[in-house]
Order: sequence, then structure tokens, then C-alpha cells
Amino acid sequence: MSIIQNKKAFYDYFIEEKYETGVVFEGWEVKAIRAGRVQLKEAYVVLRNGELFLIGCHISPLLTASTHIQPDPVRTRKLLLHAEEIKRLIGKVERAGYTLVPLDMHYKAGKIKLEIGLAKGKKQHDKRESEKQKEWTRDKQRLMRAK
Repeated sequence: MSIIQNKKAFYDYFIEEKYETGVVFEGWEVKAIRAGRVQLKEAYVVLRNGELFLIGCHISPLLTASTHIQPDPVRTRKLLLHAEEIKRLIGKVERAGYTLVPLDMHYKAGKIKLEIGLAKGKKQHDKRESEKQKEWTRDKQRLMRAK
């Protein structure tokens, strides 16, 4: 079951591979995510010292959050992935010029998972072409329904 999707990522990038990762959250963050107070639009994934980190994901704290902690809505969160998958990603990101973007946050077996994509950036003409293709598909569906 999806919590939030990053639709802007599909507009700005060609997504070539997808990986499902776990995320290290604090307690107040999980409560806020379950309440739907998360935003992935400006988030991105970086590789540091052989580890993956999610940067720029905004989680708005609930008013009922614990009083003894200071919630930081845009803190850097560690992503959990198998070592061989991380090694494969490091090779592609550093050598081939790919980037990692968060695509979707969802529930799986009661846990919150993040789907990241190995992506290449789109040029402006590519964005226009994909927009035309999407409109044509929509028009085709309308014409088929009208008959």
C-alpha cells in the first residue's frame, strides 16, 4: 500500500532500475508518516562511505510528538540495503553517471519501505516528448470509449 509517490521523478528522469530499501526512522517520524505528513518531491539519495542516505525528505512532526526531543523534519536518514546491491549501485553512480532518486514510500509487512530508482536525467525535449506521448495515450482512450 503506497503512502506517497514522487511523480516529479518520473517527469525529470528515465528510471532504469528500482530497488526497495528500508529506512532508519525515529518513533515520531513513523507516527507522522502514518498520518500522511511526508513529502518526497525535493528528496534525493547520496552515497557516502559505502552507505546510502536519504536527504531532503520532509516529515512534518505531529503536534502530539514527544516533548523531550526536538524533531528535525529534514534530517538525513540512513537507507538499508544489502552490501552487494550497494556495491553495484556505487559502480553505476560513479562510473556511468546515474543518480539515485526516491520514487515511492509504501508499507510492506507492517514496515515502511522506500523504493529508489537508478535514473538518468531527461533533457527538455525528452520531457516534451513524454508529455506528448501521455496526451496521445489519453486521447486514444477517449476515442475508443466514444465508439
